[in-house]
Amino acid sequence: MTWHVHSDPMMWVAGVRALYLQALHPRAVHGVLQNSDFRRDAWGRLMRTANFVGTTTYGTSEVAERAGARVRKIHSMLTATDPETGERYGVGEPALLLWVHCAEIDSYLHVLRRSGFPLTDAQADRYIAEHRISARLVGLDPETVPASRAELAAYFKRVRPELAAGPGAREVDDFLRRPPTHPLLVPAREVLWRHVACLAYDALPSYAHQLYGRPAPPPAQVTHRLRTTGALLRRIPARVRWQLPPRHILGAVERIGPRARPAPYKVG
Repeated sequence: MTWHVHSDPMMWVAGVRALYLQALHPRAVHGVLQNSDFRRDAWGRLMRTANFVGTTTYGTSEVAERAGARVRKIHSMLTATDPETGERYGVGEPALLLWVHCAEIDSYLHVLRRSGFPLTDAQADRYIAEHRISARLVGLDPETVPASRAELAAYFKRVRPELAAGPGAREVDDFLRRPPTHPLLVPAREVLWRHVACLAYDALPSYAHQLYGRPAPPPAQVTHRLRTTGALLRRIPARVRWQLPPRHILGAVERIGPRARPAPYKVG
């Protein structure tokens, strides 16, 4: 399932939704903001994340294992401080890694299905279960990671009381709404990026809208916009879309052969 799902262009909208969701965990967002110059290197961070997802999806097992080892090593060296309690903690804590993982997988699955990607409930469960492998690569025990929609929903219900839109979440929200860019690119940001960011925010669960304090359009309207955007993006030929960095899909198809080409109709 992952091979085909991750080839869809709506993954970019899903990735931004994941950032919005991840920022609602105070300890997780402190770990990011205290260990990186988020505003100055946000695009680099986004591309590194996209590169990791592409590598673990379309790379060889050897390459994926090396990528996971690099991530685990980086996490083992980083710490953050809770500004309210002064507690020092490692960013590689299993609870934080699990939150980041679940927010990503939920966002990928939610946005793609809601925008028209054809997945049955059973296939959605299989997609979630497959990502126990990516969870292991970043340092989690696969047995502690949700493997179905029901387990994922139970996890979010359990962690919900820990979420809050604190200063860190506000900073991420402000960046995603108005990312710094070259003055000549401001018009493109207002036309293109604003649509992506707004759509990603609107696709969040209702409790996230309540925490951020910004309303969203009615769910039916959001679903219509997601399906319209998905239909438009999917009209761009895949070979053209896949030319964008980091080009993992084209590399995988060249390595394995044309039969490996991802496509929605193959999920069945």
